[in-house]
Amino acid sequence: MTDLPELATTQEAADYLRVSVGHLQNLRCAGAGPAFVKIGGGVRYLREDLLAWVAARRIIPAEHSHLVSAASRP
Repeated sequence: MTDLPELATTQEAADYLRVSVGHLQNLRCAGAGPAFVKIGGGVRYLREDLLAWVAARRIIPAEHSHLVSAASRP
């Protein structure tokens, strides 16, 4: 995995998240992506914000077993 700097560019953040720059930009514009900061005309991502955003999307299958319909169970 890529080393993530304390203050990452959009490219570095996208590389870390393993998504395209365009996808990360779309998430940002939709208000669905990680928190970011504007410095001058550029966008930067704090390492702690990227890690928190990923952690908030963690799904533990056993905790979501209620999502499986009864019809699809053996």
